Amino acid sequence: MRGDVIEIFPSYAGNAVRIEFFGDEVDRIYVFDTVGGEVLEERKSIKIYPASHYVVEQADLKAAVVKIEEELEERYKYLISRNKLLEAQRLRSKTEYDLEMIREVGYCNGIENYSRYIFGREEGERPAVLLDYFGDDFLIFIDESHVTVPQIGGMYEGDRSRKLTLVDHGFRLPSALDNRPLHFGEFESMINQAVFVSATPAEYEREKSSLIVEQILRPTGLVDPVISVRESKYQIDDLIKEIRGRVDQNERVLVTTLTKRMAEDLAEYLSRQQVRVRYMHSEIEGLQRTELIRQLRLGEFDVLVGINLLREGLDIPEVSFVAILDADKEGFLRNNTSLIQTFGRAARNADGAVIMYADTVTQSMKAAISETNRRRTKQLDYNKKMKITPKTIIKSIPEQVTTLDDTKH
Repeated sequence: MRGDVIEIFPSYAGNAVRIEFFGDEVDRIYVFDTVGGEVLEERKSIKIYPASHYVVEQADLKAAVVKIEEELEERYKYLISRNKLLEAQRLRSKTEYDLEMIREVGYCNGIENYSRYIFGREEGERPAVLLDYFGDDFLIFIDESHVTVPQIGGMYEGDRSRKLTLVDHGFRLPSALDNRPLHFGEFESMINQAVFVSATPAEYEREKSSLIVEQILRPTGLVDPVISVRESKYQIDDLIKEIRGRVDQNERVLVTTLTKRMAEDLAEYLSRQQVRVRYMHSEIEGLQRTELIRQLRLGEFDVLVGINLLREGLDIPEVSFVAILDADKEGFLRNNTSLIQTFGRAARNADGAVIMYADTVTQSMKAAISETNRRRTKQLDYNKKMKITPKTIIKSIPEQVTTLDDTKH
């Protein structure tokens, strides 16, 4: 504030607002550039939104403070009676500081943990969520539903497990447990109609769906890759041979292993064999992963080794060959769903192929191969009938957004 002028710098906007007063009345409103100070436009009115989305009536906030104080006293006595003196003192100190901040400025860090009282909910009552804004009749699309549905189901349990630890050790009041995601039953009760989208739908989606539509024919005529199984005894030597063949055709290769250590060791060994290779695992940050994939597509290296990062959503048309090491080790990374998703990484190229290295053929491998061959047969029959020649996807390569840290991959 400068005399009769107030300047507001909204956190959600790139420009600022200048309000000039004449006495007690607003005289003029300007939008101006925050750097040069240039006036961009004059406005008759303007909406200013709060920096925080926690907006509540003062009377409701005062009522919430009273209830928080009551719960604090009750919980403090409970912890003392259990001889948890440190937890009791920690809780009192933390909560009283939060209450002082709420009284003075109407806000504190972590204020959402008091949302049960602030918004007048009963204990255990579900919180307000984005779905409430859509009314009773809306259609929801759940992409990659074989992953997304379990994640929705797991959010509540994961959140509750973490908050119970905080409550038990005096970092939060028990009412913080009501600042939570929906549990799965609540989510289901809010869904009127849904479309589950997945190349590998799970049992839940199949049971809930009144109609199942297969969309396995591609406009480009591309078909699912050829799948083969080879013994693992000489898998590395055979892999190198396959890699060299693809490199000679200016194509790329993905190799999936079971552990981070295996990925690192394999990448190091391949590098000693004059193979241009990098590896990718969960410790590599998002932008670094994006840059790795960009460089793979550009041909700055030919082989990318990873663990379970080579599954959903990785779209690299230049990749014509996927190798799956230790394919017969049953588990999350080698179950039916994971194998089919990994096969799909080679389905963007007209010469796509997958080799699984294994000593035995597991039930998951049989199911994944059978399903892929079923789809492939349909695709080939359609292409023959419609006289379509499969063509590799042509996709632009994005601009560089970061540089690689060579110590990590």
